[in-house]
Amino acid sequence: MTMREGYMSTAIENNPKVTILLLNYNGWKDAIECLESVYKITYPNWEIILVDNGSEDGSVSKIKEWAAGQIPVESKFFEYDAEGKQIENIEELFYDEETARVKVLKKEKEWDTLLPHQKLSILRIEKNRGFTGGNNIGIEYILRERKTDYILLLSNDTVVDKEFLTELVKVAASDERIGIVGAVNYYYDKPEKVWFAGGKINFWNGKVHNIGVNEMHKGHYNMIKEVDYVAGSCFLIKKEVIEKVGMLDHKYFTYWDDAEFCTRVKKAGYKVVYVSRAKIWHKISAVYSGIRNPIRTYYNTRNTFLFMKKHATRLQFISFMVWFFVVNFWFISGMLLIYHKNTNALISFYKGIKDGLLHVIRR
Repeated sequence: MTMREGYMSTAIENNPKVTILLLNYNGWKDAIECLESVYKITYPNWEIILVDNGSEDGSVSKIKEWAAGQIPVESKFFEYDAEGKQIENIEELFYDEETARVKVLKKEKEWDTLLPHQKLSILRIEKNRGFTGGNNIGIEYILRERKTDYILLLSNDTVVDKEFLTELVKVAASDERIGIVGAVNYYYDKPEKVWFAGGKINFWNGKVHNIGVNEMHKGHYNMIKEVDYVAGSCFLIKKEVIEKVGMLDHKYFTYWDDAEFCTRVKKAGYKVVYVSRAKIWHKISAVYSGIRNPIRTYYNTRNTFLFMKKHATRLQFISFMVWFFVVNFWFISGMLLIYHKNTNALISFYKGIKDGLLHVIRR
């Protein structure tokens, strides 16, 4: 064992274990930039499982090529070092639809003795199960087969600061009442501008507020603050929390899933906080994330009804329904029909309302 390896082994033993779940769907170019940034972090005790959510763009093959040093990564957030790449071992996992279990297809005999930067696990799922389904398969596998203290959910379209995990674990370990900690999301294209530093939920109208959105970072977010929820693009969960409250709600598929999970965690008596010193950069698309995107519009609309029915009080839910159909319905309809002239998104909006109301009636 070299001196560096001896130092790393000691550091690993003295720090909680973090298992990172990186969800990918048809986004290998984003994924390898994210992976490259993860492999440069300073925190010593981690492992990463890339969950490929039914990609059809050859993502798994491309990611393997990157791991072998065959695809260089260009990024404004770090310098690529082909000679220093040491990801020599890839564990291949596959989700069997018939047994609903993860099978090991390939694994090195000395896997557990390898250092974090020497290995990568890839878990393939045959079809896209959304944010909730893909992560839940990974989480279930980790709880059953891996020894860990924390699970970190991370989106493939992010780039992480090298100190981000150190800061997250430091805060999570400082208070047993903290169940989830989240990083501050900055715009990828505008690295000093905040996109998300924690969220607040208005249970009277079903609206959410992103703290710090579009503000320039000037040090005033150098804090640890309790919030209603943190973004699913990057949050660290204590293993005991998942064991107590369960996994993500699979009905959501995508959108509102992070807020719903954090709300359950808070109801269980834990705190949800964001850590300003933990920084990531997120590739936010105005078109993809706005109401012009039919998929986003459908799930965001439908899931608002699911969330409010489950977590709002009876009086709050009545207030939400009145506000939605007296104000929000007409505003969004007008924006999509008159301003954006987007009939596809408008149809998705109405379908989201219909499916959301059906859920409310059946519940």
